[in-house]
Amino acid sequence: MAKKKVNNITVETEEKGTKLIVQEIRIQSADRSSKDIGELRTSLQSAESIHHPNRTRLYDLYDYVMLDGHLSGIIEKRIEAILNKRIHFEVNDKKVDAIDTLIDSKIFRDIIRRIMEAKAWGLSGLEFEVGKEIKFRDVPRKHIKIENKVIALEQYDNTGIPYEDLPFMWIIGDEKDLGYLLKCSFYAIYKRGNFGDWAQYIEIFGQPVRVIYYDAHDEKTKMELRQVLDESGSALALMIPKQAQFDLKDGKQSNGNGELQEKFKNACNQEMSVVVLGNTETTTSSASSGYAQSKEHSNQQLEKTKSDMTYVMDMLNCEHFITILASYGYPVKGGKFKFAKEFNLEDLTKRMAIDEKLDTKVPLGEDYWYD
Repeated sequence: MAKKKVNNITVETEEKGTKLIVQEIRIQSADRSSKDIGELRTSLQSAESIHHPNRTRLYDLYDYVMLDGHLSGIIEKRIEAILNKRIHFEVNDKKVDAIDTLIDSKIFRDIIRRIMEAKAWGLSGLEFEVGKEIKFRDVPRKHIKIENKVIALEQYDNTGIPYEDLPFMWIIGDEKDLGYLLKCSFYAIYKRGNFGDWAQYIEIFGQPVRVIYYDAHDEKTKMELRQVLDESGSALALMIPKQAQFDLKDGKQSNGNGELQEKFKNACNQEMSVVVLGNTETTTSSASSGYAQSKEHSNQQLEKTKSDMTYVMDMLNCEHFITILASYGYPVKGGKFKFAKEFNLEDLTKRMAIDEKLDTKVPLGEDYWYD
């Protein structure tokens, strides 16, 4: 066994790396049974329990709602807005080129993705492997008991291995934060139920209804007509005696084309878009949408992206992660990650026009114009 000192903590390592905690965890498959609002309430109560909080059922439900195409799409859009930003590392305001290889690597993008996913799920866990190259394993979220600061070997346990003193374990999140997926889950569950009702509506009223009248006392004709209906397709068919009064209440007058279900689906999508992106118009367009409205919604999403950028920088520059990078030999002492500056050409043009007029009143100086 070899010893390695990281962040004033001595870690025993084997020649091929330490034995990872995630290898000891007994992982169970996600519960893919059908979920409803009652299950969401029960899962939330379990996660918010004062004495024995457990997020297992809630995270199984999150896995369930993440199958929603619109929800997964807008979450990916929010994450990609950060992944597509340029990042560099500085020490004393000077760029460190030696870190560029790490920043441009897939594993660094994966680390940023886990940081962003922590905002959706409430937490993320990474266990880094000891070695020459930076590598990590995901810690299953259902096994992270952030309230007790332990990694549970069984997902329903509240006891396990304390992780606060483990130098290569990085848990991102807050014990009171259940992620914005909690708010989205209500709408995703209602939406899925709505799609089931919509599919049933199409199955029943998507084909014309066949109605045959027969004499109530003519059993032979009744049998022959039944055979005709059975052999002529699967569309809805009714056999009614001539003497009976018949009135088909099919709902077509108030919902002739499934517009009711479509409006409900769109409403659920809009609510989820507001929760994740802070707006609706940057993903879908409404009937009243216009340039000014779209521009305003775009600005709202930009504010959400700025907030995410600050959060990601706080995580990347935290002492724990910097120490982990130093253990792999990266020259990160006394430095920090920064997003590269970006500018909007339209905004810059407006600012230039104002500054040129301002300069005639109050000289701005060469340094200002250079910057």
